[in-house]
Amino acid sequence: MTFNDLGLIEPILGALETEGYKTPTPIQQQAIPIVLQQRDVLGCAQTGTGKTAAFAIPILQLLTQVHAERVHHRIKVLVLTPTRELAIQIADSFAAYGRNLKLRSMVIFGGVSQVPQVQELKRGVDILIATPGRLLDLMQQGYISISDLSIFVLDEADRMLDMGFIHDVKKVIAKLPAQRQTLFFSATMPPEIQNLANTILTRPERIEVTPVSSTAETITQSVYFVDKPNKRHLLKHVLQDESITRVLVFTRTKHGADRVARDLTRSGIKAEAIHGDKSQNARQRALGNFKDHKIRALIATDIAARGIDVDDLTHVINFEIPEVPETYVHRIGRTGRAGASGTAISFCDAEERADLKNIIKLIGRQIPVVEEHPFPLGSAQVPETPPQPVQQQRGRNNGHQKGAQQHKKQQHKDRNNGQGDARPQAEKQQQQKPAAQSQQAPDARPAQQSVHTAQQQAKRHNNETRKEQHQQKRHNRHHAEKTEQQPVKSTPPQERKDNTPKKAESPQRPFRLDLDDVDLSW
Repeated sequence: MTFNDLGLIEPILGALETEGYKTPTPIQQQAIPIVLQQRDVLGCAQTGTGKTAAFAIPILQLLTQVHAERVHHRIKVLVLTPTRELAIQIADSFAAYGRNLKLRSMVIFGGVSQVPQVQELKRGVDILIATPGRLLDLMQQGYISISDLSIFVLDEADRMLDMGFIHDVKKVIAKLPAQRQTLFFSATMPPEIQNLANTILTRPERIEVTPVSSTAETITQSVYFVDKPNKRHLLKHVLQDESITRVLVFTRTKHGADRVARDLTRSGIKAEAIHGDKSQNARQRALGNFKDHKIRALIATDIAARGIDVDDLTHVINFEIPEVPETYVHRIGRTGRAGASGTAISFCDAEERADLKNIIKLIGRQIPVVEEHPFPLGSAQVPETPPQPVQQQRGRNNGHQKGAQQHKKQQHKDRNNGQGDARPQAEKQQQQKPAAQSQQAPDARPAQQSVHTAQQQAKRHNNETRKEQHQQKRHNRHHAEKTEQQPVKSTPPQERKDNTPKKAESPQRPFRLDLDDVDLSW
């Protein structure tokens, strides 16, 4: 079968011939006729099988023939992708296949200024390729209207879920017109993706050209068992093979990608890292240098690798085994594309054996183990941590502290030599006394608490008794003196600042000496 047998129009056939396309891939053979019938599609095919052309080619023909009466240069097609690299790749494909058509396509994504994107949107667009975040942002600002939308494409749906974009995707879907054609493509089809597809597709045609999560037969796979510290040495050893002109190395983390790139660069191997923390210009520059053979190794994370489409990429190395088995299929799918041969090498340490077993179970085939290499598992030597030197404090007390330390060392040395402890006996007893008290403290604590409680109760009772006696005495004295004479008025005392109770002051009385009360025995 050729593209001429699929009923494509001449402008598109001419563009495909210019691109060198002769025979459609299996997913293209099945998807193109169904999309041209304006039916919903649920497509599942491994990476590198031509999914982009499977929906881009028929969409271009539908816009030219069926939807030509719509308002010109209004958004009629929306393609939603998870990463910037994949969005750029899809935009390039639409531009290449539709070079002979009068249709406008553009791509928008975050991480860059929105001003150029807004200016291009104002000039009019037929096909919009976007990432979820920037799309929602511009829609909320009123720069994007999808009221004239006819076709919605959700590409790499499984990666949308992995990256946590599912909520943004649902927000976009809620704003779509009810009458539309939906194309749902994914490299893998886990149950979550199937549930999402059931909610947005209407009687879709399922296309599955290969078993779910299977690997291409043209890819030669192998695994090296190696200790984690020796992985970087093994990578340099593998890259000594000069036949490996370009290699894509996968790491789990962004920091790991930077570390591997720096290590290879120090060893004389030109390498660059690409991940989400890099700016868009830096990512495009690294990818361009890799495609132009300016660097030999490109170190990437799983998210950034989506959309990396490099012709004639022969080798892929898994520096770390992925935790998700389906990710392994995505990784090695970067090589062996469109029927070409490729090589996938994996480094597995002791902690990653379980992840490797899950991958083998998923793909349904054993991965050959390379036994002969200079860094077998268990050969890594853990270096002993040297003792850290003690930094001396600087200051006026440095000499005193140094002398005290020497004195303690001498005492310890004397004790070890059997000379006994030269400290005075009183000092020994004084140091032993707290220890003895600490041993007795737990047993005496309840008794002490009970004694303390009894003392508080007795003290409170005595205070109340003395207060009553004082009030009674004051009353009697005041009654007796009232009959004798009028008391002299005294100045009222000033209020105290504290909260202590005021003492009652007795009125002043005239001085009177009673000799009966005087002791004259002297």
